[in-house]
Amino acid sequence: MAISAKDVAALRKKTGAGMMDCKKALTEAEGDLAKAEEVLLKKGLAAAAKRSDRVAAEGLVESYIHHGGRIGVLVEVNCETDFVAKTEAFQQLVRDVAMHIAATNPNYLDVSEISEDAVEKQKELFLAQNEDTGKPAHIMEKIITGKIAKWKKEQCLVDQPFVKDPDVTVGQYVVNAAASIKENVKIRRFVRFELGEGIEKKVDDFAAEVAAQVKG
Repeated sequence: MAISAKDVAALRKKTGAGMMDCKKALTEAEGDLAKAEEVLLKKGLAAAAKRSDRVAAEGLVESYIHHGGRIGVLVEVNCETDFVAKTEAFQQLVRDVAMHIAATNPNYLDVSEISEDAVEKQKELFLAQNEDTGKPAHIMEKIITGKIAKWKKEQCLVDQPFVKDPDVTVGQYVVNAAASIKENVKIRRFVRFELGEGIEKKVDDFAAEVAAQVKG
């Protein structure tokens, strides 16, 4: 069937793919724009997977400040070339990731960063929370295993539902973006600061000490 230039242009505008790729996708989808978009996405994701082992040493370090200066994030996202790092699409991706970190406060990038000690401590906590249920040991083991798996996903940035589109994880969002950008894209590291975090107990202790001195 004949593919109109108007449809090719519309698909290109929506996906960012090349003109010839859009035409081929429309031909494969028999002129259906939605199906053609799916064709491009699948091909792009396959290509992104092949690029995943390529060195990504360029990119951006992005800062994000939220809640009137009470929360701040620094995140490094890498790509393959300085050219891509300067594009609006890549810069938007990095801003989105920084915003997500500010909103959800993940503790790890992925499961490889979670130590065995952290897992064991969490298991002990879950066991303590469920010790009075009276369930048999083999059932309790399955329950704790499921809770640990869920906890890991909640703690890891790449496994969290993306705040701007909860139907995909942050990791899937990055892969989808990499398919569109046509380079290997990876979140390398991040740090999140929250005003006063970790000093509340010290403040309480100081207040108690002052109160004791006043009474004395």
